[in-house]
Amino acid sequence: MHKKNTSLKKITLPLLGLAMLAGCGSAEKKNDTELWLTMPDKSVVFQKQENFLINQSENQNVITIDTSKTYQEMDGFGYTLTGGSAKHISNMSEPEKGKLLQELYGTGEGSIGVSYIRISVGASDLDEKLFSYNDLPEGETDVNMEKFDLGYDKQYLIPVLQQILKISPDIKILGSPWSPPVWMKDNGDTRGGSLKPEFYTAYAKYFVKYIQEMKANGITIDAVTVQNEPLHPGNNPSLLMLPEAQKEFVRDHLGPEFEKNGIKTKIIVYDHNADRPDYPITILDDPEAAKYIDGSAFHLYGGTIDAVSKVHDAHPNKNLYFTEQWVGAPGDFAKELNWHVENLIIGAPRNWCKTVLEWNLAADENQQPHTDRGGCDRCLGAVTIAGDKVTREPAYYIIAHASKFVRPGSVRIDSNLIDGLPNVAYKTPEGKVVVIVQNTSGEDKTVAVNAGAKNAAVMLKAGAVATLVL
Repeated sequence: MHKKNTSLKKITLPLLGLAMLAGCGSAEKKNDTELWLTMPDKSVVFQKQENFLINQSENQNVITIDTSKTYQEMDGFGYTLTGGSAKHISNMSEPEKGKLLQELYGTGEGSIGVSYIRISVGASDLDEKLFSYNDLPEGETDVNMEKFDLGYDKQYLIPVLQQILKISPDIKILGSPWSPPVWMKDNGDTRGGSLKPEFYTAYAKYFVKYIQEMKANGITIDAVTVQNEPLHPGNNPSLLMLPEAQKEFVRDHLGPEFEKNGIKTKIIVYDHNADRPDYPITILDDPEAAKYIDGSAFHLYGGTIDAVSKVHDAHPNKNLYFTEQWVGAPGDFAKELNWHVENLIIGAPRNWCKTVLEWNLAADENQQPHTDRGGCDRCLGAVTIAGDKVTREPAYYIIAHASKFVRPGSVRIDSNLIDGLPNVAYKTPEGKVVVIVQNTSGEDKTVAVNAGAKNAAVMLKAGAVATLVL
């Protein structure tokens, strides 16, 4: 990977990922059309192309965009800013830290416009230590949150978030807990166990206090998920929370506590794999719980992405979010690019998701830090940070193909699917049409994109990932 991010500069690449027909009159007429390209062999990585338009002909594959047929509005694309990620960024020199954050969260030339952040409420398994915001000596409790303290997060996470907010003041932030304080759990351990029913109200107050204290530090939490991976108690930290328990917690405690305290932060349920759409449906089927719930969140370590649409079909008035997927170290660029783009960048929005988030913004060259007894030791960051050296990894480019162009407020619009050319289309707040298309076939394909008065034709080599802006 590049030591410096030269890949975002405007360059001319005549015959790398695109086969082009020179001298086409259409190129002159459509010089405001952009095409950004990545190839699985890394011959091109997220680079703006020039002279890429070809003439339309009858034998081309045609992607027809219907801008009048709209689906969900997008909140954004991004990564989880883990405690470990924040630590690595904090330890960079001030000039290099500023340059990296501007590149990630800025919207100008040379930036990729990351527009959504997920953070952990307390420790995740990619922190250097285990902690909650209300850790007490054994045998003690604090049901009114009098000893609540953001503590360790004041050292790295909060200062990095504050710096990001200076670059992107309107960026949305999602908080997800990995575990409640251990004194609330039936096993007295950070790993596994369940939330004791007698502490449901106390834990609801913990969420309220968290949102209030983050706000006091200048950080608005747009949404929270109730529990990260509630069916995976083997992580450290983690919690087993079955759907009936989560329904009761939201319906009788968290929702009312938010309402009582005037908390506008959205409540999102589930936050686990697409193989269990029944989990959020079970909760949303209860109207008393559903009235407090904005939507459901998904990962894709199990199941298929189309299962997410089952939740939309059952509860079309509730939102859907894709909140996590990891890239395993050392990172097979071609494999990760192909799978993540098809299933997440294209697949998740086509199945109604308002966000697409990759797991883990940053790690070091040894995938540190992580917790013991179940922390992820192979989670490759979107960037690898070694001192001031930054290496851009697969997830960086995967997200960039959407985040730079599909800005918050963009609306997904209708586009037909063609075998071997999965795609997704959007209309941006500025009126642009953005189409992300991938050539998953084993052969080069000519593609015409028609969106009413806006149209373009290109030739994509086998394996190409392209973002077309019209």
